[in-house]
Amino acid sequence: MIARLAAQNRTVEVVGHGALRNAGRPSAADCVVTTSTLKGVTLYESTELVMSARSGTPLYTIESELAQKGQMLAFEPIDLGPAIGAPAGSLSIGGVFATNICGPRRVQSGSARDHLLGVRAVNGRGELFKSGGRVMKNVTGLDVARGLTGSWGTLAIMTEVTFKVVPLPQSILTLVYTGLPDDLAIELLTTAMGTPYEVSGAVHLPKASAARLQEPSLRGSRDSLTMIRLENFQASIEERKGKLKDALKVYGTPRELDAEASWRLWSEFRTLTVMPYSADTALWRISTSPSKGPEIVAAIQKNLAAVAVYDWSGGLIWLEVPAQADAGAADIRRAVAVRGGHATLIRAAPEVRASVEVFEPMKPELERLTRGIKTAFDPQALFNRGRMYATI
Repeated sequence: MIARLAAQNRTVEVVGHGALRNAGRPSAADCVVTTSTLKGVTLYESTELVMSARSGTPLYTIESELAQKGQMLAFEPIDLGPAIGAPAGSLSIGGVFATNICGPRRVQSGSARDHLLGVRAVNGRGELFKSGGRVMKNVTGLDVARGLTGSWGTLAIMTEVTFKVVPLPQSILTLVYTGLPDDLAIELLTTAMGTPYEVSGAVHLPKASAARLQEPSLRGSRDSLTMIRLENFQASIEERKGKLKDALKVYGTPRELDAEASWRLWSEFRTLTVMPYSADTALWRISTSPSKGPEIVAAIQKNLAAVAVYDWSGGLIWLEVPAQADAGAADIRRAVAVRGGHATLIRAAPEVRASVEVFEPMKPELERLTRGIKTAFDPQALFNRGRMYATI
């Protein structure tokens, strides 16, 4: 199929189940190629903690099969669908790796890229290729599989992915601190991450975001909420909890959520329901050093009525701003440029996403490298042309 389209020089929009179709720059491709029928787990070695699946396999299918064996994806992928107007649960495993999506557990386990072992794909010449395999020590030369991760379908169409999985935690507990301002909350979270007590989630919700929580034990909160997650064996959690509370005693006494409440709470973060879809707002994803997170948000709030959620102990900020002609890009990119980091526009009207830089603008030397890689994989620029950057 790709060989025929390449011969006709027809541009292609690459999609899975459409969960992320409204993210990134709008496509103006001649046709659409979908991997939605490439479904099924092709290998699952539960004792070796390895799984392979066709790229169109729904994420919920992957996670359901893993759960039956008491296992999970370590990087806790976020389902952006509800936040950008797509149905919940429509994310494919190929889409997960194509966009490098990961959730709160990244602070402990790394990103999706860190768990990808191998890939089968088709490049812009219509050539099938394979990179990596089923074990870690199988790559010599360039790690093409991980290089494709985060490319948003602009380099190749993945047909099968192989990845590591991990055991589900035996139990889970959440410590919730209330009423902390952003700077003290991030100080608490970074302190917690610096301890040896294996924190697997570190999130701060200012008042406006905390009020949106649906978890019954926290619903209707009128204060900010700062949350720390501990996982693994129950005896280990109890020991670490006591030591962690002692290390953080200057920040107050936290509430404790049991395993059932904790699973519900952290599931909310995986679907970003604390930042629901709205045509009246734009949604940004900002990555920075944790200590700079509150500064960036404060600088943006001087000009925009922004609502923030801090993840990764402040290193990841989900920011909601009022809808406008540039989705607040000028103010947001200025604040990020001064303090370091990068910002990605996740949700906005199509005409806005077509007129502003959706991904962080590249420096000239990085743009040259990016163009070279694009040419190597897709010389005619068939795949998702302009999806990440207007001229690539």
